[in-house]
Amino acid sequence: MITPFDYRRRLAEIEDEVMEAVKRVLHSNRLVLGPETEGFEREFATAAGAVHAIGVSSGTRALELALAALGIGQGDEVITVSNTCVPTIAAIRATSATPVFVDVREADLTMDPLLVEAAITERTRCILPVHLHGNSADMDAVLSIARARKLRVVEDCAQAFGTRWGNSQVGTFGDIGCFSFYPTKNLGAYGDAGAVITNDPELGDKLKRLRTYGLDPSGLAQDEGANARINEIQAAILRVKLNRFDAWMSRRIEIAAAYRDGISNSALTLPAHLEKCTPSYHQYVLRSERRDDLKAWLHEKKIITGIHYPVPVHRMPAYAFLGGEALDLPVTDRLAARILSLPVHDGLTPDETHLVIEAANSFPG
Repeated sequence: MITPFDYRRRLAEIEDEVMEAVKRVLHSNRLVLGPETEGFEREFATAAGAVHAIGVSSGTRALELALAALGIGQGDEVITVSNTCVPTIAAIRATSATPVFVDVREADLTMDPLLVEAAITERTRCILPVHLHGNSADMDAVLSIARARKLRVVEDCAQAFGTRWGNSQVGTFGDIGCFSFYPTKNLGAYGDAGAVITNDPELGDKLKRLRTYGLDPSGLAQDEGANARINEIQAAILRVKLNRFDAWMSRRIEIAAAYRDGISNSALTLPAHLEKCTPSYHQYVLRSERRDDLKAWLHEKKIITGIHYPVPVHRMPAYAFLGGEALDLPVTDRLAARILSLPVHDGLTPDETHLVIEAANSFPG
């Protein structure tokens, strides 16, 4: 069976180092905010091209803390997209702010900047683009609008570590970039973890306080914070995996290139990205007018696929109060019924990649 994700494929390669890292933590007498967290933050900041990195407990917490650090809360509006994972919206709601949805572009399923201006009101405080599937949103256009309107920018990079916009990593363009290290991510922990990055030293200090109840080094709460710390064991494991990231990323790129060159079925539309974007292929998302049939066809051939995402957030019951079916998001709604994610994880073998290509090409479109 060819699966969308299997962390065990790479475990043998790093198991000794991982176990040594865990043992190092257990014998350190520092289980929280110790040398492993400090080391990972330093190394991740370098890898992401940022000045400051702060390890947190999840990607959702990263978004929550980013918005809180910028003072966004009750009565404020945050412009974002519905074609995303629920945590993007849950994080906005956790600050008591209101998500305002704009549609995505047909080409790459990221925020359509041409629609952002019309969505801005006197309550708008922030634009939150989602770098989806490993594609980058158009950060030139987003930043141009944000600067002209004096709005903050928080980048949701949960699916995009390794993605570049021009010569820089995503997450370094806005005020704060937010990352998830959920196990399925390009850089995944063995559990939940996340990080925020920023080039602003004041924001960096505030984010460090917010992840630990708002406490300053003297133990006084300067802000209303939370318990959102990364733990030492996950930080230590991520340091091991970060050392392998470039090689593993190269494998994803090879698989994506093989799909691009090998899938020739005219009934399938291959993923696209903007010219300035260098994608990291967190997902490889096809489109088909007969998506459910395609999914079943591949399953019969022992290829398990995913859908990211079958139901846009604005159509979920919990968020119906944001507009629901009345919202005009035609691209989001239409593509939700057509997208299908092929396996593209770095543990996929060349033979398995070839089998996926053959199965996609044999689908009777």
